[in-house]
Amino acid sequence: MKMPNTADTERPWADLHWLGVLAQQGSYTAAAQRLGVSKAAVSQRIAALERAAGVPLVQRTTRSLRLTEAGQRLVEETRAPFEAIAHSFAGVRDLAGVPRGRLRITAPVALARQQLVPRLPDFLRAQPEVRVELELSDRLSALSMEGLDLAIRHTAAPPDTHVAWALCRTRTVLVASRAYLRRRGTPQAPQDLQAHDCLYYPRGTHQPAWHFLPHEARRRRGEAAPARTTVAVAGPFCANNSEALRDAAIAGLGIALLPDFSAQAALQAGKLVQVLTPWESVGAFGEHIYAIRPYAPHVPRAVGVFVDWLRVAFEGGFALPGRPAGALKPCGRSAHPAWRVMRSR
Repeated sequence: MKMPNTADTERPWADLHWLGVLAQQGSYTAAAQRLGVSKAAVSQRIAALERAAGVPLVQRTTRSLRLTEAGQRLVEETRAPFEAIAHSFAGVRDLAGVPRGRLRITAPVALARQQLVPRLPDFLRAQPEVRVELELSDRLSALSMEGLDLAIRHTAAPPDTHVAWALCRTRTVLVASRAYLRRRGTPQAPQDLQAHDCLYYPRGTHQPAWHFLPHEARRRRGEAAPARTTVAVAGPFCANNSEALRDAAIAGLGIALLPDFSAQAALQAGKLVQVLTPWESVGAFGEHIYAIRPYAPHVPRAVGVFVDWLRVAFEGGFALPGRPAGALKPCGRSAHPAWRVMRSR
């Protein structure tokens, strides 16, 4: 067996970190993107680590990659020390008192484009030492696996293994263009939707259906919960993006069910109007906007400052014509504690 080169064994620590990232990401391409280097650089560093170890650490094929037993052992035994180093360094960096460094965030496409990105310049001007890297994605990311510091999510309940900060409430609205309503009439009750073209978000292979409760019924206390009204819907267009549904509604293709943050601008501009306002849609989208991160004993200062800014920026929810922001009962700074911890059970 070839003896390890002394130079290869002197400083393997960075290479061990890269091996851990490769194991998390599952491919050289993804690991290179995460580390901000070339694919060739990752391959060269892993090869150097294998020379230093004297055994193969990664098994490569044309279609897949997996660690050898030795590689898996290295990753498992060094994971906790590397996490401790990262937390320690973040704590020391925060002693400077000024939030700094890269902040990697993921947010849903429509929410980010319409509500987050227009607000971000204020934060970046106030925190010039912080760099924001924003990933627009509607999929639920494994935050720690992908090196993300924070996720902004539109959901009914955040995962119980994460820390979640409630930013604001959100609701679902039914909208259409005036031209469509002149042509097809305005529905007066949920059942009327069966005679209309509906623009909906596909949910697997199930027959699309929308669910409603009377607005006033949801507010009454001490009474039996009213029954839902469920209506099967159909139409010429469906999409898994609320901006696409909004634009189809503006074009007069039908009646769309949208989260308020996607409908807000078009409603304020008069391009869309609400229909069935005495009724509230339930179960179609999440009821809150949350900032979410994996539980950790230390929250980097940049993350904490960004979350504080988010809670102020989104505190009022999304005001719609005829319904001011205060009526949304926002769950921002004034209404809820700053954070709550939900650890795995």
